[in-house]
Amino acid sequence: MRIAVVIPAFNEAQAIGDVVRDIVEHGHDPVVVDDGSSDATYEEARRGGATVLRHWVNRGYGAALTTGSDWAVQRGYEIVVHFDADGQHEVDEIAAVTQPVADGEADVTIGSRFLGQGRRIPLLRKILIKAAILFTRVLSGVALSDAHNGFRAFSSSALRQIQCREDGMAYASEVVERIGRRGLRLREVPVTISYTDYSLGKGEGNLAKLRVGLQFLWGKLTQ
Repeated sequence: MRIAVVIPAFNEAQAIGDVVRDIVEHGHDPVVVDDGSSDATYEEARRGGATVLRHWVNRGYGAALTTGSDWAVQRGYEIVVHFDADGQHEVDEIAAVTQPVADGEADVTIGSRFLGQGRRIPLLRKILIKAAILFTRVLSGVALSDAHNGFRAFSSSALRQIQCREDGMAYASEVVERIGRRGLRLREVPVTISYTDYSLGKGEGNLAKLRVGLQFLWGKLTQ
């Protein structure tokens, strides 16, 4: 089956080339969405062998994923993977994450760092993730062991049914809600998260994560 690996990227020139080359070596097609970067993200991704789509302004994580996912579905990819640009995901785990979808056992899979190996998870971050798990379950009715994990796989038919509105990081909560609302078959898959100094520096701060939750809640109240 044809697998597109969609990677939202904002100022990721330092890491994106290695991530893309690793994906190509594993036989998948990387699709990088350069979300208004001011560095050499576009050039490094192209040099690594990715198809690169471009937002000329920074629109946000959710908007980048929507752009890349729509592009892949329109071009006939059967499975679309969401993958982070900072190197914290393991490319050789793409096969395990996509297998339930390829076998027809699930419509969507989401990676879980708590079923796999979460390396160097800072204590406060772990507490916030656990709070996000409860928050997601209450608002979406979907029980997960992890929340806001950016490693996901979708069948193309599932993506056609999921129409997310959030452009920012609240996309991570919204997509789970839409999966539950549509009654799609969801499976969690153990994944390894490698917390490097680079990925921790690139990630959102803890206060920003709280704002994401409030943004998603406000979006639901104003629908």
